[in-house]
Amino acid sequence: MKKFLSILTVLCCVLALTACAGRRSSVTEPDGSLDPCTLRFSWWGGDDRHEATLAAIDLWSSIHPEIKIVPEYGGWDGWTEKVAAQISGGTAPDVMQINYDWLISFAGEDTFYDLDRLSDRLDISGFSDEVLSFGKSGDSLLAVPVSLSGRGLFYNSQVYSRLGEEFPSTWSELTALGEPFSKAGIYPLDLDIQSGGTAWYLAVVKVQQDTGREFISMDGQLGFTVEDITSALRFYKELEDAHVTRTVKTRTDEDGSAALYQSPEFIGGSVAGVLEWGSSVGKYEMVLPEGVLQAGPFLTGDDGSSGGWMIKPSLLYSVSGKTDHPDEAAAFISFLLNDEACADVLGTTRGIPASRYAEESLEKNGKLTGLAQECDEMLEELDTVTISPYMELTRMKEYYNTAVEAVSYGTAGPDEAAQEMYDSITAYLEKMRK
Repeated sequence: MKKFLSILTVLCCVLALTACAGRRSSVTEPDGSLDPCTLRFSWWGGDDRHEATLAAIDLWSSIHPEIKIVPEYGGWDGWTEKVAAQISGGTAPDVMQINYDWLISFAGEDTFYDLDRLSDRLDISGFSDEVLSFGKSGDSLLAVPVSLSGRGLFYNSQVYSRLGEEFPSTWSELTALGEPFSKAGIYPLDLDIQSGGTAWYLAVVKVQQDTGREFISMDGQLGFTVEDITSALRFYKELEDAHVTRTVKTRTDEDGSAALYQSPEFIGGSVAGVLEWGSSVGKYEMVLPEGVLQAGPFLTGDDGSSGGWMIKPSLLYSVSGKTDHPDEAAAFISFLLNDEACADVLGTTRGIPASRYAEESLEKNGKLTGLAQECDEMLEELDTVTISPYMELTRMKEYYNTAVEAVSYGTAGPDEAAQEMYDSITAYLEKMRK
């Protein structure tokens, strides 16, 4: 992403982040210098990611049988809380797939191992300095980004074709879809509030595009006014009222605690669209017939303005600061990130690899395809905004979801809910910046 990297160059100055150089080393052949041990490796994702990662672990085991990898994996819901408990209890896995904001929320003297100390084992020569800056805290490299990603819009093409409707390309076209879809008892798009807060995310994109203001800056400053937050909540309520997306109550009644990709409503086509990270869309593809789920345009204003859409490192790999086997953990991460055979197994289940070695392997083997790649290519054409890690904090998402839920249930109007969110976010960000 050329535009993405140019943005990151500026961010490096803002955050006073420096990058480190690595030297490429190979872990594809046993060299006899790694100690026999057992490593725990944790990640979240859908079945596509789980299956591919387990196959990658099997591949590693065939090369390094002396180093056993114990997998710990599950869905996203509740995962942050689980890892937080492990970290606070001193039982964190040796190798962890982590989210962007965890370097802030789980900051501690020995939460994450300084990877600069493991340069003999961890090959980061395939990463740009700008990409590595996402995993930095001060002068220390605490995590390595696996991929860069943005949320895209993906639709059930069979449902849209049956109703004779095109994928929307503007906000007004999205709103207008509510009428024809409602006659068929179908929703053109789902906007969950719990799993990653997609409802608030889309509303933020709309307001960022309208105003040119960023919701939260990279250094944790709130950029939206109370009026901006009000506009975002009103927009979400308009989508509910127009039958574009389900109300919170309807979604809860129909899906319960099930993730959308596991919901009969999505699998059966009653919900015909999803807003999802390009790095995670595979779990939605798997539950529909091949080729049915297709990428739609990133929504623009009626005047063609396309700004406001957001990108970030989709996830990162880190080593626990309490591991007894840092060299072996680093070697395993290097394998996951760079090894050609491993790249072939993992494919794009974690997005388009940030490592040029893995990306080149996929391209050479004809596997740099699919919805993740389509989403990535479309994002390159937009004037994107890099998500602040502060926007991703768990407590922040609670504020978003509380406001959206209040507006959806009618327990508060957009103005009242916006003021409460503004006050809560302002106070919390001030606390987190200290």
